[in-house]
Amino acid sequence: MPFALSAPFASEILWLTLLALLLDLMIGDPRWLPHPVVALGRLIALLDKLWNHGRARAKRIKGVALVLVVVVLAWSLTALVLALVAMVNTWLALMVEVLLLATCLAAHGLVAAAREVYIPLRRGDLVAARKAVAALVGRDTRELDEAGVARACVESVAENTVDGITAPLFWVLVGGAPMAMAYKAVNTLDSMVGYRNERYTDFGWASARLDDIVNWLPARLTAFAMWLTAPVLLSGHWRRTRMHLWKEAWRTTCREAPRHPSPNSGWPEAMVANLLGIQLGGRNVYAGQVSERARLGRPLQALHAGHIQEAILCLHAGTMGVVVMLVIATPMITTLLEAILAIWRGGAV
Repeated sequence: MPFALSAPFASEILWLTLLALLLDLMIGDPRWLPHPVVALGRLIALLDKLWNHGRARAKRIKGVALVLVVVVLAWSLTALVLALVAMVNTWLALMVEVLLLATCLAAHGLVAAAREVYIPLRRGDLVAARKAVAALVGRDTRELDEAGVARACVESVAENTVDGITAPLFWVLVGGAPMAMAYKAVNTLDSMVGYRNERYTDFGWASARLDDIVNWLPARLTAFAMWLTAPVLLSGHWRRTRMHLWKEAWRTTCREAPRHPSPNSGWPEAMVANLLGIQLGGRNVYAGQVSERARLGRPLQALHAGHIQEAILCLHAGTMGVVVMLVIATPMITTLLEAILAIWRGGAV
């Protein structure tokens, strides 16, 4: 079965993952196709309505139950669907797994959303650019100037490269489509209830903490992958004028990333800032409340629309770098699985 733990699993799932990534890059998520994450969101919203009440301790316990129910259900239903389809036809099961994996990736949608900001901003249509970037970020965008819109978009692209692309790729290799869907469940939980406010501080605590855990390694791998592959994917102009920034980018990112309020988002954001010679972070406004974020990178140039295009290239650099890492890691994982299975079979005889 496509998701069974076996020695061929790692190499098989790698090819399925590459096909899913290619499918996502080409067509994204068609609006007419039912999306599993939408169903997860509806379930979370229902349980939020039913369970999010009572005292703080009770809400925290029910928040843990929420995580268990949603994540286990996402994993088990995906595994069950694949098992049932595999009973009919193995090739059909592989096709279904590719489709499910593609729904866990958001490269196409993220790039399209960023370009919807870039195009009007490049034309000088600040009103349209503000409206477009409002779909990507939670901050107030009505008063943002060109630099503010560009910063918001670049930060969103950098952060969501992990959530929407590289972290799902990582967890796919760990456990196929069921594990990828479980990751998306965690990510959706965090986006819906993982807030530090009166309603969700306790109920969303488990969701937020688990999201921090499952993104810890992918966030750092993504920053490293961006750093490794940026000289290949970024433009010739960048190589001529800012290649010197690359030499210090990894060390500076390691120093700056922990300043970010998120234990993970700071890594891709700091790397993009240091590669492009811009400064991210600073003053944001949320529902009328001013929030000061740690500044990442150096303001060697004013932010403008062109930096959105370069952030998209950093997204592709991070994706390509993580894929290369997974390709290199697959033979080692296969060898490890073979050794574990050999020991298990030897002990079972």
